[in-house]
Amino acid sequence: MAGNIDPTVLAYGHEDEYYVPQPSRWPLLTALSAATLVSGMFLVFNGVAGGLIVLLLGLAWQLANMYGWWRDVVRESESGSYRTWEDVSFRWGMAWFIFSEVMFFACFFGALFYARGVSVPDLASEISRTVWPGFQATWPTMGPYRQVDFETIPAFGIPLLNTAILLLSGATITAAHWELRRNRRGPLAAWLAATILLGIIFLALQAAEYVHAYQDLNLRLDSGIYGSTFFMLTGFHGLHVTIGVLSLIVILARCMNGHFTPAKHFGFEAVAWYWHFVDVVWL
Repeated sequence: MAGNIDPTVLAYGHEDEYYVPQPSRWPLLTALSAATLVSGMFLVFNGVAGGLIVLLLGLAWQLANMYGWWRDVVRESESGSYRTWEDVSFRWGMAWFIFSEVMFFACFFGALFYARGVSVPDLASEISRTVWPGFQATWPTMGPYRQVDFETIPAFGIPLLNTAILLLSGATITAAHWELRRNRRGPLAAWLAATILLGIIFLALQAAEYVHAYQDLNLRLDSGIYGSTFFMLTGFHGLHVTIGVLSLIVILARCMNGHFTPAKHFGFEAVAWYWHFVDVVWL
């Protein structure tokens, strides 16, 4: 009879069983820390005294929650609590999460295209000229409220270099996945480390680009519709790269501790999916 049983069942338990974890404090704590972090950001943006302290406290609290929650999930995974049904659930959950992220960025892209293709021409139309005389439908623009000269960042230079870096990181994470499927731990760790390094270089170059935009180009977050959409899109993308780098560091630590097998490594795959999503959004 054993020959007719799925090896997964022998290794992880019965197919009709589904692991239900104990009630967790992490969702509530993470929500509270995220609220603290966002509140600190709003305070800083509006120049309120003490806003930076609130922001840093929220960030530290968020990182502590991430560590605790990931630690518990890793322990559950390594204890053999997750079986086939859990694996299917995780894959669907990650797929829907990435879809929600696609919609998140689609909203900002939609706002950018609407402003450029609809709002700006409408503000320069014959009807609107009585309200905004002299406004020209040119792009980029700050809008009709006030005019301050600023320069844009060309596609070549740092943006092109960062594009090449992210594309290369997509290749290195794929190479790491191949090595994991072959159960070659040394090359696996090397390719993962290379991916992390490329992500850090990307973030450093983007930070330098932001400094250049503020100091030399007068391109700021308050530079009208162009500045706000530019920094919102690239800034949120940078946040996602940061989250991806942190996730890759966790996965690298797990791989170096002997976690994952060639047949059972969804934790690795989930981070790889996320990283490829980050690549596509940048393009």
